Amino acid sequence: MDSFEWNKIIGAVLGTAIFIFVVKTVAEIVYEPEHPAKPGYVVEGVVEPGAAGGAAAPAEEAMPDWGTVLPAADVADGKSISVRCEQCHDLSKGGPNKIGPNLYNVVDEPRGTGRNGFSFSSAMAAKGGTWTYDELFKFLKSPGSYIPGTKMSFAGLRSEKDRINLIAYLRTNADTPAPIPAPKPKEEPKAEAAPAGGAAPAADAAKAGDAKAGDAKAGADAAKPAEKPADNTAPGKAGH
Repeated sequence: MDSFEWNKIIGAVLGTAIFIFVVKTVAEIVYEPEHPAKPGYVVEGVVEPGAAGGAAAPAEEAMPDWGTVLPAADVADGKSISVRCEQCHDLSKGGPNKIGPNLYNVVDEPRGTGRNGFSFSSAMAAKGGTWTYDELFKFLKSPGSYIPGTKMSFAGLRSEKDRINLIAYLRTNADTPAPIPAPKPKEEPKAEAAPAGGAAPAADAAKAGDAKAGDAKAGADAAKPAEKPADNTAPGKAGH
């Protein structure tokens, strides 16, 4: 095969590549999709990527009053929710570790250690601490956002009610359930502060009261009869 034939082959390949590029560019311009201003529905547990490309941190939320919500939680519903956990975890006493560690008696237990020698991620081990009610509540909302680098791929539970019920079930899934803390005392409404100008009207009212009292005294003095002038004339002698 001479050089002329090779030139035809290379030209054909380059021409095809240029044609495909042109068609792709024109198609993207003509058929550019219009993205909606907001999603039609929210998929529970999915975390939207942040500006830096990583998982966006979940918004800070107030922690439940565990002394109030745990006694009222639906443990049966929590058990049904735990079925999702069983895809990667075993919840039975003495059960094996699976993709994730065994979760029997997990509440108030150390985090990132133990569990029959399960190999935790370095991120989970570095986090340390204890699986308290608050820690479980925050972690279950978005595991990857709360502990970046964890092996747990579960998207999370967005619903606060679902997390409370699941934690209530995990608490009972133990030989000795973790204690329920006392309910937090109710905060009394704070008294409204007096307005800055509140003292001035009071002072003006006091002044007005003094003025009225002065006017009344003046009127009383005016109503008294005038005293007769003293007679300083000496009595004259008789026949003078």
